[in-house]
Amino acid sequence: MLSPLKGKTMLLSDNAAATHAPQLTYKGRWTAYDIRDDFPILSQQVHGKPLVYLDSTASSQKPNAVIDAMNVYYRTYHANVHRGVYRISEEATAAMEKARVKIARFINARQSKQVIFTNSTTGSINLVAYSWGYANIHAGDLIVLTEMEHHSNLVPWQLLAQRSGARLEFIPVTDDGLLRLDVYEQLLQQQPKLVAFTHMSNVLGTINPAQQMIAQAHAVGALVLLDAAQSVPHLPLDVQTLDVDFLAFSGHKMLGPTGIGVLYGKRDLLEAMPPFMGGGDMIRTVQLRQSSWNDLPWKFEAGTPAIAEAIGLGAAVDYLNALGMEQVRQHEQEMTTYAMAQLQAIAGLTIYGPSPAQRGGVISFTLDDIHPHDLASILDQETGVAIRAGHHCAQPLMERYELAATARASFYVYTVKEDIDTLVQGLKKAQKIFAL
Repeated sequence: MLSPLKGKTMLLSDNAAATHAPQLTYKGRWTAYDIRDDFPILSQQVHGKPLVYLDSTASSQKPNAVIDAMNVYYRTYHANVHRGVYRISEEATAAMEKARVKIARFINARQSKQVIFTNSTTGSINLVAYSWGYANIHAGDLIVLTEMEHHSNLVPWQLLAQRSGARLEFIPVTDDGLLRLDVYEQLLQQQPKLVAFTHMSNVLGTINPAQQMIAQAHAVGALVLLDAAQSVPHLPLDVQTLDVDFLAFSGHKMLGPTGIGVLYGKRDLLEAMPPFMGGGDMIRTVQLRQSSWNDLPWKFEAGTPAIAEAIGLGAAVDYLNALGMEQVRQHEQEMTTYAMAQLQAIAGLTIYGPSPAQRGGVISFTLDDIHPHDLASILDQETGVAIRAGHHCAQPLMERYELAATARASFYVYTVKEDIDTLVQGLKKAQKIFAL
């Protein structure tokens, strides 16, 4: 079976940025075995053993198509965008804006100008907190969050509350890793200005009922920011169906490069928001004592943007579209179901979060009294397995479960059952090392 992106990178043509990425050659069903050769890092060894990468929730690996697209930019048409009238500058501009269109279509935004390039999910959320929040959140206003938030969707609102005098309230999490929606309904009765929550927990894997929660918030006049860092790479997502006001996600978690993030917003909200940062490219006119602002999306993109990274993210979107997001989700459910069954058979291992049907490809766990950092180190050195250990930038959630840290294995399109089998073998070896 052919791999999704095996074509050669084509040379530039006179049609600026028309074909800066490999042509898609794959259609139909695929398996992780079919595409693993597209990810060069997976062929290496660590400590003399094949790398088993189970930390995609932190950052995914990159296919050749993404690496090649960025290399072609740097090798053949690198120039600054939006300013030059010479050929390679126009080609760079066209390639970057073409990537914006791809991303808009990927999440089904009405217009590409609703897609703002930032440096990360964190950058996107901070943009909303500082721009929209500064203009609209005042003393006594309520912002509703959840106990399962990543620090990136917690600390910016803490800072906003400290500056404005607003207050924060939180939707609790059950022992099974689900949100207490009954408490959410009670909090909505207090007329919050904003509800901000994660679509999918980076610790528990919980997939929250976003469409329902957004509709409930809108019914009481609240706006909603959805942290989609973990959902956009793994689930089909439609911003129009969700009717979400703001959506934030990162490129590096969805096969793209680091240093690039996306903020989607409803156009009327973005139009009304003041700039987040001042400088070049975000202006229309500049005088000594005042300036006027550029149109969307550039009003929020001060300075030289991450051009190569945007092009790389566009290539990642092409790759995911070739795979099909429904099939991506199905593959991860299969891997998660298999992994949970294998892990639950290990005596002394505790899994946190809901059933496979209610979670994405993330499993956080503890094993006996072995510290997760020790566990991760043993897995790396003894079996070549890469997992994450720690509080996962979700310290309040760790406190909710009275944990200092957990080990976390996460899966993506290139994960195979043998990876999980190696993880299980490594965990049993760790038990032997600790004589448990």
